[in-house]
Amino acid sequence: MTDSTSRLRTDALILGYGDRTVVEEVSVAIPDGKVTVVVGPNACGKSTLLKGLARLVRPRGGAVLLDGQEIHARPTKEVAKVLGLLPQNPIAPEGVVVADLVGRGRHPHQGVFTRWTAEDRVAVEEAMVLTDTYELADRAVDELSGGQRQRVWIAMALAQGTDLLLLDEPTTYLDVAHQVEMLDLLVELNARRGTTIVMVLHDLNLSARYADHLVALHAGRIVAEGTPAEVVTEEVVRSVFGLDNRVIQDPVSHTPMVVPVGRHQPRTPSVPTAPSTPADQENR
Repeated sequence: MTDSTSRLRTDALILGYGDRTVVEEVSVAIPDGKVTVVVGPNACGKSTLLKGLARLVRPRGGAVLLDGQEIHARPTKEVAKVLGLLPQNPIAPEGVVVADLVGRGRHPHQGVFTRWTAEDRVAVEEAMVLTDTYELADRAVDELSGGQRQRVWIAMALAQGTDLLLLDEPTTYLDVAHQVEMLDLLVELNARRGTTIVMVLHDLNLSARYADHLVALHAGRIVAEGTPAEVVTEEVVRSVFGLDNRVIQDPVSHTPMVVPVGRHQPRTPSVPTAPSTPADQENR
């Protein structure tokens, strides 16, 4: 889908590493004020596409456009004020504490000689409260569990206060309860602030539950794009993931839910036979 009115979009975008092309002529417009989720099998180009949107990978062809201008032509700090990124495996400086790491999300809003402001403090505290990391403020990041660290990184992204937020596997290292809690938080952020969110997720059912807009990739190309009902069909899932499946309605969210068929079906439990009685034996 192409839409010249979208703030963030790509035009025949080609991305790759070395002599390998990973994303091939992808044209997509990110719907403003919506939650977009990119799905697809491993090594299909999901994370590379997200890096391209965040100007971390320079296009080999085509372009990424932010507010109608090529994103690589705009100053880094200017872009950072409106577009935030949580990469897949971020690395924290050794010994940094949670409050300091979250506070780094405010750097794009500060000049060389600008001091920490009340607005910065409020943004950091609010981000830590939202992600349930406020009590960890004085803890060293490298002492935290994987799930705690992931929530701290998301807090830093929220503290940046951007209009556009890109997240690569934000539920990594989180248990099921915290995955749902984190996705609920991001959807609430979208609803409250109108933040445009783009996520890469592996779980197709969670993607269908939380996305307004789905983009399904296979081998670096868009196979399907649209609402969850339009994208999550048995045919598309079979084409993208090579999975025999059935699509039913999620009983909670009423969104499409994929049920894998698989090669090994559960065995039908055998019904025990009641022991024979003397009367039965006489009737034989």
